[in-house]
Amino acid sequence: MEENTAPAPVESRQPSAHDLEVLSRQLGRPVRDVVEIPARCVCGNPLVAATAPRLSNGTPFPTTFYLTHPVITSAVSRLEAAGLMNEMNDRLAADASLAAAYRAAHEAYLRARAEIGGRSGIGDVPEIDGVSAGGMPTRVKCLHVLVGHSLAAGQGVNPLGDEAIAAIGEWWTAERCYCDGAWDTDGEAPSRDLSRHGPQGLPAIVGRPAPVRKSKKETSE
Repeated sequence: MEENTAPAPVESRQPSAHDLEVLSRQLGRPVRDVVEIPARCVCGNPLVAATAPRLSNGTPFPTTFYLTHPVITSAVSRLEAAGLMNEMNDRLAADASLAAAYRAAHEAYLRARAEIGGRSGIGDVPEIDGVSAGGMPTRVKCLHVLVGHSLAAGQGVNPLGDEAIAAIGEWWTAERCYCDGAWDTDGEAPSRDLSRHGPQGLPAIVGRPAPVRKSKKETSE
């Protein structure tokens, strides 16, 4: 398929026209305001998009790193549905070392956004000063954001994003390409928003059941 046969860019974060088309197909909608591709599949396709901190319509946009690959997105949705965020929030409240590492991830996110804003010519966006994403620095509200941050920044920056990546290892790992059949490659790229949000089943090419996490009450019985 076209997306899998395109040559991977050489250390390039700048999105090509091909990247933007792939992103639109992955998301099921026309992609907008993507300024960098901070993480790619081994085949070269985007895994994460970096969105401008101020959109082209002038809206401040704090969520810099957006997870786009359908296989990863679906796997992370299943972790959310299985209650992993609640477990992480309990641990954040009880573990001072984890809370400090998570706050450091928040600060790293802010620095990365400022750097991307500088490289893209956007400059400072004072409306979102101190505001990161995903619930950082004190809560976990969106695992997709944390996984996107971990993939973009590399291991060791966001501890909970790293944990979530390890937790989806049954369905996705960085060493393998999962692009074939993961999104529609026929016809024109999407010209209107067809995306759907919330937990979804993993693509048929994965074919494995969702994880089941027991509550604390169940595990104590």
